[in-house]
Amino acid sequence: MAAPTDKQVTKAVSEAVGDDVAKGLRAALALRRLAEELETMQVTNARRKGWSWQDIAAALAVSKQAVHKKYAELVTSADRQR
Repeated sequence: MAAPTDKQVTKAVSEAVGDDVAKGLRAALALRRLAEELETMQVTNARRKGWSWQDIAAALAVSKQAVHKKYAELVTSADRQR
């Protein structure tokens, strides 16, 4: 995943709160996708560094079951590819 530049993020945030509804919705979608990518990347990093599912869940303010259900298979596949 290529990290977005500060300028790209700033533009998306500006558009998300602006008056143009179409631009705002597209920006909201782009920011939601970015947040999902960042969360996935950091959950994977956390597991590789020995964090428990409980620790990750607490950091994300969700249940251990929710974070495990969402990421367990993905993290396991990423580890197999290493």
